[in-house]
Amino acid sequence: MNIILHQPEIPANTGNIGRTCVATGTKLHLIEPLGFKLNEKSIKRAGMDYWEHLDVTRYVNFKEFLEKNPNAKIWMATTKAKHIYTEVEYSPDDFIMFGKESGGIPEEILVDYEETCIRIPMLEQVRSLNLSNSVAIVLYEALRQNGFSHMQLEGELHRLQWKGE
Repeated sequence: MNIILHQPEIPANTGNIGRTCVATGTKLHLIEPLGFKLNEKSIKRAGMDYWEHLDVTRYVNFKEFLEKNPNAKIWMATTKAKHIYTEVEYSPDDFIMFGKESGGIPEEILVDYEETCIRIPMLEQVRSLNLSNSVAIVLYEALRQNGFSHMQLEGELHRLQWKGE
């Protein structure tokens, strides 16, 4: 899977998203301008020691992203969408794009992606969810639909054994 962050503003969110991407084997694509420097402590703190393992690519703008990923199927996560994120079918190589914290994905981009715009349901008095939470919600649905391919599906106790074993 692939996560795209269009002009993210808050380093801690991007750090958390980077950690989620490392934990799921997901590539992260960052479209500039970024509201921070990638070497900021807050990114590394949120991403912990996982940031060095992140598969991340930066782009000057959305046009460059499209040029370098010409066949990308892009799901646009936005509060303006007609489709709920659980109603669509994700493929393993799909891209899920999220906009900046203060304004989302620009409508100038969204108008070309009406059929692949998706939303997370919420009460109407709430403007939006936290960006890193939104990424986790949608990404894990996409991964679930694809059988959590290449992911550890069972955990083990460290000191004890389960009572049934």
